[in-house]
Amino acid sequence: MGIHHYFKSLSDLETLVRCPGRFKYHEHNVASHSFKVTKISQFLGTVEEQNGQEVDWKALYEKSLNHDYAELFTGDIKTPVKYASAELRELFSQVEDQMVKKFIDTEIPPRFQDVYRERFKEGKDASLEGQILSVADKIDLLYESFGEIQKGNPDPLFMEIYEGALSTIMKFRELECVQYFLDYILPDMLSEKFIPHSELKERTERLIQSADE
Repeated sequence: MGIHHYFKSLSDLETLVRCPGRFKYHEHNVASHSFKVTKISQFLGTVEEQNGQEVDWKALYEKSLNHDYAELFTGDIKTPVKYASAELRELFSQVEDQMVKKFIDTEIPPRFQDVYRERFKEGKDASLEGQILSVADKIDLLYESFGEIQKGNPDPLFMEIYEGALSTIMKFRELECVQYFLDYILPDMLSEKFIPHSELKERTERLIQSADE
């Protein structure tokens, strides 16, 4: 019980497979995703800071590290399902909030509960740090789906996830870090040799062009 149970639960995040129920050449788990998102957020925040923005690094790290902890209670819901409708997304959010609240009330000592309510709340808000988290989360998802496409996984879901992640990233294209990603990182990704190559590149260019119109 208590903090011991919380520390023990961190290992359980390693057993939560992302995008469950589909054949994948490379399995990803929620623990590694949280680590990667934090590292990506760190770079994106650095780009913003070097372009004159004031980054609250404490907030950014806490949002990034904790953003998927609630999946310990609900499991990973495939992105196309989770975002199928605003109503469904809101329902998932309510369930997660209730289960996190119960966990905090039961396992976190009272003196720390307010702190952890703040840390475990939805981090993707309108703040600069919340926007960076939204972008970093989708960049990692983009790379996960890209890896499957690159290896020739025939499941069309991964192309759907790739397009959805890129479309979300484009919604934040006013951020300097997103412009940097589009100008430097994405072209490097697409220049890698893999099969099939042309279709993914064409879809990527079409998505970017449509978002700019």
